[in-house]
Amino acid sequence: MGVLGKKASRSFSKGFNIKVAVVHDWLVTDAGAEKVLRAILDIYPDADVFSLVDFLSEKERKSVLKERYAKTSFVQKLPFAKKHFRNYFFLFPTAIESFDLSAYDLLISSSWAVAKGLKRGHNQIHISYCYTPIRYAWDLYHEYTDRLKQPKKSFVQLTLKYIRKWDIQTLHRVDHFIADSKFVQQRIERIYKRASTVIYPPVDIKSFTLHEKKEEYYLTASRLVGYKKTQLIVEAFNAMPEKKLIVIGDGEEYENIKKVAKANVLLLGYQEKSIMICYMQKAKAFVYAAIEDFGIVPIEAMACGTPVIALNDGGTAETVVDGFSGILFQKQTTKDIIDAVKRFEKSSFQAAEIARSVCSFSYERFQKEMQLFINKAVERK
Repeated sequence: MGVLGKKASRSFSKGFNIKVAVVHDWLVTDAGAEKVLRAILDIYPDADVFSLVDFLSEKERKSVLKERYAKTSFVQKLPFAKKHFRNYFFLFPTAIESFDLSAYDLLISSSWAVAKGLKRGHNQIHISYCYTPIRYAWDLYHEYTDRLKQPKKSFVQLTLKYIRKWDIQTLHRVDHFIADSKFVQQRIERIYKRASTVIYPPVDIKSFTLHEKKEEYYLTASRLVGYKKTQLIVEAFNAMPEKKLIVIGDGEEYENIKKVAKANVLLLGYQEKSIMICYMQKAKAFVYAAIEDFGIVPIEAMACGTPVIALNDGGTAETVVDGFSGILFQKQTTKDIIDAVKRFEKSSFQAAEIARSVCSFSYERFQKEMQLFINKAVERK
């Protein structure tokens, strides 16, 4: 019996001498996955963190890692890595496998890309909190590669073919999968042919508090990248000039969205959390068009008592109740968004009831479920 087996009858959450490593894909911003990482580190404050790269700002580091630094791979030191580390995607499997994790009893991967492919020994337990199987290699393969030009397109296609093969070949390294939604659970089953347990991510519902008095504007907030479909929302509101839309967020699509936005659309760029909360609390409704693995931001809106107008697909289909906490639309089109807004304005919603409906997504619930899952996994080892 290995080291872990001897300790299996004792709870990991009690802080006895168990060595824990948490492996995160990459650390470059404080987004949804980093909120989960922070909550995991609250459970295991002495855990060591490994990541392909760590380029967090000091403010982000304080929030996500409590001012510690991750142990990084060789990708961290490659030329121009700080801005262009994704260009080394073809090296990511080798980089994640380069970590020596032999000194640890429990390995937790926080993975939407390659972290789940870490190497482990027979006496270690590896639990993968999976946000999704690698998007660009699987579900978004054609959407991503079709827009590329040669010769880059051929190189990326060959790289992703290699990544898919590696992704499947490393499945045996994961003892247990945790999915962040039923939507992702189905992806894991379809792509990996593996069972998983759903534990929804933690949402800071203590900060995003109920505000019943709403103002006459709609809000959307996210990173401004293609799959979030923020430009689609802006185009829908361009066709409704009498309705005001506020857009919070920054990213590669900011300038394009700014060019197409009409006078009734206000782009605020990146905003601090306190400002975001203020806008979220007072918005008439929060509008979201992405196919999300889970979608933390819509939950934050509902915690404020703000109804959500969202796509009836992915994570939002699990968390937004049509007619009660918001309005669901069927397709990612301007017409569907416009029709959903019109339907919203003919409906009535109770802010306090919406806020109460998302209490189950708290940090405390996440930590309790994670601890229980891990303790049971250890007992079965």
